[in-house]
Amino acid sequence: MNRRNMIKNVGGTIALSALGVSNSNAEKRIIAATAKLKGNIKHSVCRWCYETIPMEELAKACGDIGIQSIELLDEKDWPVVSKFHLKCALGNVTDYGITRGFNRLEYHDKLIADYTEKIPKAAAVGVPTLICFSGNSDGQTDNDGLINCAIGLRKLMPIAEEHGVTLVIELLNTNDHKDYQCCKTSWAYALCEMVGSQKLKILYDIYHMQIMEGNVVDTIKKYHKHIGHYHTGGVPGRHEIDETQELNYPLVMKTILQTGFTGYVAQEFLPLNKNKLESLKKAVEICDV
Repeated sequence: MNRRNMIKNVGGTIALSALGVSNSNAEKRIIAATAKLKGNIKHSVCRWCYETIPMEELAKACGDIGIQSIELLDEKDWPVVSKFHLKCALGNVTDYGITRGFNRLEYHDKLIADYTEKIPKAAAVGVPTLICFSGNSDGQTDNDGLINCAIGLRKLMPIAEEHGVTLVIELLNTNDHKDYQCCKTSWAYALCEMVGSQKLKILYDIYHMQIMEGNVVDTIKKYHKHIGHYHTGGVPGRHEIDETQELNYPLVMKTILQTGFTGYVAQEFLPLNKNKLESLKKAVEICDV
């Protein structure tokens, strides 16, 4: 199962009163929980992985665990998380999804209009980063896709720079997302070099790149200059990031810190544990290096 199949069902506009706590109590709880962590990693969680949990329950759990952000939210929910003293570290933008992206010139008018509209709105409510996608290759060469992505994304850099919002292009594996073009770190890095703005970065998904490339630690060291956001997930299966899967997440997190990274690391796995929030808590503890 992947985000493409789940994300349409994510909802969650609710009021803080649903928590049954005051603003001050919610804030104190978050401060207390965060104080228990080392504080070197800024923790986030992807909403779609916990869509069966009401937003208010997830927000309360985040506060208790020390998670600072709930992400991959649509515009209507961007301001909602602030009521829980949380951020949305990474926002959704367009209804074109993963398969129709900047690698096709015919999609540029719609995409550029969508991002031009959403970038100022994101800045206004404190959403620092917006996700974007290459789209599927559909017979197009990697070089042509790279050039087309650069053409489209360059047009958005002035407004992104003006409002201080970063666009991150996500790396995905082609087993889960057949024919997706941005499936190699070197390709995404080359795109960032071509566009030439600090407001375009890579969303390095550790799960996806372990499947596509492996060698995660060395890849992060080599390409960290243009990495602006991280996602987690256990391999195989995109489940818990504990000892049941093959990645050494404490080492990966230490490597990320050694690069000087100060952005967010978001948990994006589908828990097998019936107590999903227990798995989420453990994942944050594993990444708390």
